[in-house]
Amino acid sequence: MKKKTTTELLNILANEKNIKNYIKDNKDELEAKALYEELERLLEKYKLTKAEVIKRSNLQSGYGYQIFNGTKENPSRDKLLALCVAMKINFDEVQKVLTLANCGILYPRHIRDSIIINAVNKGIGLQKLNRLLCDMDMDILE
Repeated sequence: MKKKTTTELLNILANEKNIKNYIKDNKDELEAKALYEELERLLEKYKLTKAEVIKRSNLQSGYGYQIFNGTKENPSRDKLLALCVAMKINFDEVQKVLTLANCGILYPRHIRDSIIINAVNKGIGLQKLNRLLCDMDMDILE
């Protein structure tokens, strides 16, 4: 079954008189996954361990494990980006992680976000990305 586009869902939602009907009729289209579940899926997909990702992300160990286990409420956008870059996941997966965490997605009209998007698309590691950010007088991911 073909998934509906976000635009299609927005149009349906705009014309729906009862939100309960919208949710019932579009249940398979709606995201119900928790952030930690998506991170677990990505670890499995890329055959990574929490320990190696946390080490590559330069996050404090306890903080990183709290994000992965779902016990850290509202992790910062930069900390999630550091994890995503450390996992070397693709751009769409980064956007999904940021969305599930209720963080702003990467936006190519922002210079810093453009640098991060470029690094994600090229598979650049966190240290090199942070050097690029620093060279351009931008805040590093930490």
